[in-house]
Amino acid sequence: GSRRKGPMNKGEHGTAQPIFCHECGLLLRASPLPEGATAKCPRCGAFLYRHRTNSIERSLSLLFGALILFVVAQTFPFMTLKMEGREQITVLLQGCLEFYRQGLWPLALLVFFATTAAPLAKMACSMWVLLPLYRGRQPWHGGRVFRLAQALRPWAMMEVYLLGTFVAYVKLIDMATLQLDTGLFAFCLLILVMSWADSALEPAEVWERLKPSTPVPPPPQPAPGQHLVGCHACDLVAPLDGGHARCPRCGAALHVRKVDSLARTWALVLTAVILYVPANLFPVMTVISFGSGEPDTILSGVKALIAAGMWPLAILVFVASITVPMLKLLGLSFLLISVQRRSSWRRRDRTRLYRIIEGVGRWSMIDIFMISILVALVKLGAIATIEPGVGATSFAAVVVTTMLASMAFDPRLIWDAAVQERKPA
Repeated sequence: GSRRKGPMNKGEHGTAQPIFCHECGLLLRASPLPEGATAKCPRCGAFLYRHRTNSIERSLSLLFGALILFVVAQTFPFMTLKMEGREQITVLLQGCLEFYRQGLWPLALLVFFATTAAPLAKMACSMWVLLPLYRGRQPWHGGRVFRLAQALRPWAMMEVYLLGTFVAYVKLIDMATLQLDTGLFAFCLLILVMSWADSALEPAEVWERLKPSTPVPPPPQPAPGQHLVGCHACDLVAPLDGGHARCPRCGAALHVRKVDSLARTWALVLTAVILYVPANLFPVMTVISFGSGEPDTILSGVKALIAAGMWPLAILVFVASITVPMLKLLGLSFLLISVQRRSSWRRRDRTRLYRIIEGVGRWSMIDIFMISILVALVKLGAIATIEPGVGATSFAAVVVTTMLASMAFDPRLIWDAAVQERKPA
């Protein structure tokens, strides 16, 4: 079930633990929950924390299993293509290598980071922290390491890569024989186990066990000239003496609001708008068969899927690669304009819009991952070859830039107008 938490006040057994809602800035009291219950902000509906029994122990055991599956997925054959008597075997990293060999090193780095480096670093950082906590000890620099693990979550895109694999498989199945190998099955299991580990782990429990490096005074009433701020990474509530400071538990920068949030978000949104044009005009890949071929843009690829009768796949690619980036740009622009106009219209719905924008942006990487698989598989010389195009680099830049823009936007600005309205003139 779900249990909503009210504003912070004194409970029956003293002062409850304070917590800030990072989406609307409301100061709340965090009290124990029954098993499986979830705490949500009563003002904006944002998720705050939940209660899971043996959260650290269960997640740690799953991470050990995920690490084994990760090694298998990276080292064993991923897929095999057979066509005209030729055979091409590929591993998970093959697409990154092909991008690099063809001079598209930014795409090579991005695919490597999203499918290999970020998931591995996230697992390693989590285990670095959870294993000592399980043994009753404090990990070395545990707050900083666990903050890194949490920051890597949106950039570890294995499930998006799997969907890109499915799209590539459907594209190739009619022109060649495809064999799914051990690495792909291990990769699927890895995604399931990693998702299970994330679901089992409650970050609030980890942060509660991690002790601050310096003592933090009780925060019910700040001293004159101080502000109470909640660390955006670990939820620790601490006083801020003007300017900027560092969280004593995780080392993150403390500030009342994200620094220059509107300016940085506008800059990233405008950059993404500029990149969106070449991403859709220039070809993202070229299929060369027996010496001839035509370059494909994102839209022409969707038309080809429709012509082949693959309507569900065409809709998926169109939504993920064309609709989602456009709606993200429009949605962020709407939020920025409404904040600058100090609008008080439907604050809760605008916060929910921000939540959706932040969650769906990474799924636009489907096309880039699909291309990486195709260029790794279809390397049959004069028979068939797939080459990536410059549009793919622009499109990947659009996805990354919009993700950074949603991270730069501070949703608490939506609610600041409500606070200002209540202030006496």
